[in-house]
Amino acid sequence: MGPPRTTLPVAGQNQRGDPSAAEAARAFDQLPFGMLLVDAAGAIRHANPACAELLGHAPADLTRQTLADLIHPSDESALDLQFERLVRGEISSLHGEHRFSHADASPLWVQVGARSFESADDTSLFVLQLANIETHKKAEEALIYTEKRWRFALQSARQGVWDYDYRTDSIFYSDGWRRIRGYSPDEWVDGATAAWHSRIHPDDLPVVKANIDRQEQSDDTFEGLEYRERRKDGSYVWILSRGRAVEWTDAGEPLRTIGTDTDITHLKMVEQELDREKERLRIILSSVADGMISVDAEGRVDFMNAAAEQLTGVSAAAARGEPIEAIFRLQDHTSGAPMDCPVRSSLAQGLPIRVEDDAELISHDGTRRDIRCTAAPVLGSADDVLGAVLIFQDMTQSRALQRQLAHTASHDPLTDLTNRAAFEKALARTIAEARETGKPSCLIFIDLDHFKPVNDTAGHAAGDALLKRVAQTIRDCCRSHDTVARIGGDEFAVILDCCPEENGLQVGQKIVRAISALAFDWGGKTHRVSASAGLTIITPEPPSAIGFLGEADAACYPAKAEGRGRIISYGEAIAGQP
Repeated sequence: MGPPRTTLPVAGQNQRGDPSAAEAARAFDQLPFGMLLVDAAGAIRHANPACAELLGHAPADLTRQTLADLIHPSDESALDLQFERLVRGEISSLHGEHRFSHADASPLWVQVGARSFESADDTSLFVLQLANIETHKKAEEALIYTEKRWRFALQSARQGVWDYDYRTDSIFYSDGWRRIRGYSPDEWVDGATAAWHSRIHPDDLPVVKANIDRQEQSDDTFEGLEYRERRKDGSYVWILSRGRAVEWTDAGEPLRTIGTDTDITHLKMVEQELDREKERLRIILSSVADGMISVDAEGRVDFMNAAAEQLTGVSAAAARGEPIEAIFRLQDHTSGAPMDCPVRSSLAQGLPIRVEDDAELISHDGTRRDIRCTAAPVLGSADDVLGAVLIFQDMTQSRALQRQLAHTASHDPLTDLTNRAAFEKALARTIAEARETGKPSCLIFIDLDHFKPVNDTAGHAAGDALLKRVAQTIRDCCRSHDTVARIGGDEFAVILDCCPEENGLQVGQKIVRAISALAFDWGGKTHRVSASAGLTIITPEPPSAIGFLGEADAACYPAKAEGRGRIISYGEAIAGQP
C-alpha cells in the first residue's frame, strides 16, 4: 500500500461536491470508538479523535499515513489480504483481530471491522472501526494456558465462545457469550438448538438456517453469520458468529463445532448510518439538475441520475451495461456531423475532456439539446483507469440567447439584414481573401430613388414597411452566401464573393429591376420607387474597407445622374469623367 497521502475533503473544499463523506467524517468524530476512512489504496482519508487516542497519534498525523503504516509487521500480510479482498468486492465486510503499532512502537491488539462506502467524488472509500482488545487478548492467552480444550476456539475468539455437540443437541456458552446477551457469568441459559433459534430475530432466522450448514462444513469461503439475537432484557444485539467443526464421524459428519460470537452492534449502527447517508446521496444526485453518468473501464454505463435519464431519454435500468456511445450521442450544432464521445476520449487518454461549444445531445426521442459537458477518468492507486464520470448541462436556452444577442449585434433591427459594423468586418475579410487567393469579388452600393416622398406622405410606418420589402427583394436576388446589408437610412450594400465584374453587373441590374418593379400599397395608394447602384471590384489593394465602399458610392452618383434605375461600375464612372 503506497497511495498519495491526502486528507479527506470537507464541505466547501471538495471539488466534486461530495457532502456525504464529509458528513460521515463529522459523525465519526462524535463516536467514542476508533473510526478510520481509508481509500482503496490504503491511504487514510480521515481519523476520528477516538482512533487517534487509541493509537497514540494526533488525527492530523494519521491522515499522513497509510493503513500499512499502522499495522504491526507480524500482522501486515493478514490484514492486507483481507483488505484487498474487500477492495475487490469479494467480501462485503471485513472483521478481524490484528496487532497495530502504537505511537510508542509497542504492539496493540485491535479488533477491526470494515465495510465499503462509495463516495460521490468517485473514490471508493472504506470505513474501519477499531476497538482496543488488548485486555481481551491477554485474557485469551491466560485461558489458553489453563484450558487447553478451548485452544482452537480461543485462537479466533473475540467476545463469546460456544461449543455445539451434535450428539446431545446442546450448546455450551462461555462467560463472554453470556455478557454479550446481558446474562451473568454463572446464569443458566438453555443450550438447545430450538432455544437458540427462538432468540434469533424472526427476520434473520431464515438466513441463519439457510447458511448454518456452511459453518458446519467448515467452508473457508464463508465469512460467518450475521444476525440479531434477543438479549435477556428483550433488546436485540447484532452478532457475528464464526465457527468450524472440530470432530467428525468416520463418515465425515460433524460431531462438534466450536466458534465465537462477536457483538457488532456498533458496526451495524455505523453501517445503517452509512446506508442513510448513501440514500441521502442518492436523493441529492437525483435532484441535481445536471446530468451525471458513470461508466466502468470498458465504457459501459453503471449509473445515471434522474437528470441524465431525462436528457438522454433512456432510463437508468435500460442504460446499465450499455456502451456509453449508445446512450450519449453528440453532433456538431453547425454541421450536424457526429462528434467523438468525450467519455471514450477520457478513458483513452486518462485525462479530463471538456466540450464547451457547438455540441448537441441527440436524445433517444429525437430531441436535440445544446449541452456543455466534462468527462473525467476515475483513476486507481496505480493510476490505472477504473472508469469515468460524465457531467453535462442543458445549455439550449443559454446558447439560444447568446445566438440571439450575437445576431442582434450584427443585424439591422428593422430589415434583419447585416448592419454597417458587421458589413465592414465582412468587407475586410473579403479583402483579405482577395489578397490570399487573387480571386475578385464585387461590392455593390444601392441607393433608393424617390423614397423620401413615400416617407413624407405616407408616414414613417409606411417607410419602414417599404424598406423591409426592398431588403427582402435585394436578398432574393443574391446567393445565400452573399452579404447583404443596410448601411444607412435608404442605402444598402452587397458583397458578391468570388464574383467577376461582368456577373456582378448582371446581379446589380437584377436588383435594380426588381426594386423598380415593386408596387407598394399603403393606405389605399400604390407607391413606386427605383434604385441607383454603383459597383466596384474588390482587389488586394487598397486594403481599406472604407475605400472600396467609397468607390461603389462614387459610382452610384453617375447612375443617378443618368436617369436613375440603373447600375454603373466604378471603372466606367472614372472613364466617363471629363
